[in-house]
Amino acid sequence: MKRKWKIFLSVLSGVVLFIVLLVAFRYPILEWLLSKQMSKQNIPGVTITLINDNAIKWSRSYGVIKNGSGVPVSTETLFQAASVTKTLVAALALNFVEKGMIGLDEDINDYLRSWQLPGNEFTDKKKVTLRLLLTHRSGLPETNLSYENGPPPSLVQVLKGEAPALNKPAIVEYIPGSRWQYSNIAYAVIQLLIEDVGGQSIEKIMQAVIFKPLHMKNSTFVYPLAGEFSNQKEAMPHDDYGKAYPAALHPTAVAQGGLLSTSADIAKFLIALMRSYQGESGLIISRDMVRQMFMKEIDLDPKILGGIPAAQGLGVFIAKGDKFYIFSVGDNAPGSTCWAVGIPEIGKGTVVMTNGHRGFDLSIKIIGALLITNLWPMPDM
Repeated sequence: MKRKWKIFLSVLSGVVLFIVLLVAFRYPILEWLLSKQMSKQNIPGVTITLINDNAIKWSRSYGVIKNGSGVPVSTETLFQAASVTKTLVAALALNFVEKGMIGLDEDINDYLRSWQLPGNEFTDKKKVTLRLLLTHRSGLPETNLSYENGPPPSLVQVLKGEAPALNKPAIVEYIPGSRWQYSNIAYAVIQLLIEDVGGQSIEKIMQAVIFKPLHMKNSTFVYPLAGEFSNQKEAMPHDDYGKAYPAALHPTAVAQGGLLSTSADIAKFLIALMRSYQGESGLIISRDMVRQMFMKEIDLDPKILGGIPAAQGLGVFIAKGDKFYIFSVGDNAPGSTCWAVGIPEIGKGTVVMTNGHRGFDLSIKIIGALLITNLWPMPDM
């Protein structure tokens, strides 16, 4: 997490980088500057969507899906959304809360059927709830989800930490609610919660509740790509040196970072949330629920975010300012990054996705440039 958050200096460098754009006022200059930065950071491909007044203003893509392939990135190329996945999963879980299918502040074991969260001295003092899972305060460990070569583990094996899973088990390590600890496995628990209550895979539920209503036609949790996505172009991950690797997506535990999508599709999701916040629509969750989602649950130590004052909402981060920002960020090994940024009060924002391990630096510069050139209100630094 720490390497993601050198935001202040990167935004300043982004402003300097794109000052030429303000003078020249021509997008070819932007494209030239982007290509230079992509080359410098060994990032083969980038896709960007700009949101203005609750609508997609434009989507653009640059570079190639894999170094040496010669295959250009398009606006329909699938990129890894990484931990931005968590925000979509949070919205899906809150949809279930609104329907009365899950309690936000009730013991999750009251709803789990395929597996139960083990009790111990910490859960004796306070039960784990969906709210605590969504806000990284459940007490569950910070662990990456990987497995041995061969057939993947089931989701329950992941949660138990049983072979072939290589992660820590989902066992509470401190009193739930007492502190913040980023946890991928907490979202694996949310996945099982949704699947147990919904009676289907998270992919099918997400398709019905979010993807289809929002016309997100280029989004999937299924990997390797199959069915209608079998022939879809995929942006392959690259390391610091620009070397391509196979995608290391977990095929069974997906809620923590398994979404494949486009910047335009994720922008449609952001727009739906921001419109609900403004009371214009409630395609996924209502105005009241999205306002709970964007409400501060806990202030985060600025050291966690590289000195940026921010707070944790329900599956989303919040930055203060004259107009508050909501944002979700992620990076997947061996090299894919995603930023989703919105200003709910005015319906503006952006989504930036890359297929390079050093994509965060470039993404922050792009976001800083868009902030300045589109005259967005500044977040607190």
